[in-house]
This record gives sequence, structure tokens and C-alpha cells, in this order.
Amino acid sequence: MLVSLVGMPLQAASARIKKVLVFYLDQQGRQSFSPSLYERDAYQARLRSNPQERFGLRFDVHWNAPASREMKLRVEMRGAAGLEPTSATVELPVRKRGLFSRWTRLTVPEADYKRLGNLVAWRATLWDGDVLAAEQRSFLW
Repeated sequence: MLVSLVGMPLQAASARIKKVLVFYLDQQGRQSFSPSLYERDAYQARLRSNPQERFGLRFDVHWNAPASREMKLRVEMRGAAGLEPTSATVELPVRKRGLFSRWTRLTVPEADYKRLGNLVAWRATLWDGDVLAAEQRSFLW
């Protein structure tokens, strides 16, 4: 039995956040000394164990959406400064170009990072206007 697919329109995949990478940044805004993944992971371990060397936070979000219209990528964070719970949000307008998924970097402003304290949990969302199109969250969210 043959099925003709010639006249059928292609269905676009729904919006999706595929991966979220969280990086601490040093005073120069670096996540690593070299592009090596091993070096990056080693430097991130060093920054995690030495909070005095951390001066920022960045989220690299891998996402995909079916349309080329403008959307919003938002990362909400929960933290702790001593015993006080804190929160921060960064948001960026994004637009898909081309057929493939995209990586977008969201850097937490230094003042917000200092106020946040230690990062406890995060949630990355992709918004199409006021409609939540995709979400990925950390285990503790």
C-alpha cells in the first residue's frame, strides 16, 4: 500500500527548550580559559568551590520554535543570600532564523547576581506573546 505525501503540508515542531547550561563567570567575564570542554568543566568546578572568584552568572539556552516571529526567552532564578531567599529574572527578545535550533546567551547583570547570592534553582521559559510556549526547569524548581 502506497501513501502519497506530496500534497500534505509539513507540520512544524512545537516550541521547545532543548538544553540549559549554567555557567559562573570570573572577574573578566570568562567561563573557561580555553574552548576545551574538559578545561571548561574544571574551571566551573573551581568557581563553584571558590565563591570569592565568581563575579557573574550566564545561562546558555538551546531552543527551537516553529515560527520566525519575535518571542521572549526568560530565565527566572531563585537563590539564597545567607538565610534570606532571593530571586532574579533576565529576559531577552529572540527570533528564530533558519531551519535549525539556536543557542542564546542570557547574562545576569552584576548587580542582580550580587543580590541573588547562591543560585539554588532556575526555570527557563520561551514565550509567544503572553502564551507559554516551552519550559525547562532545574530539579529544585
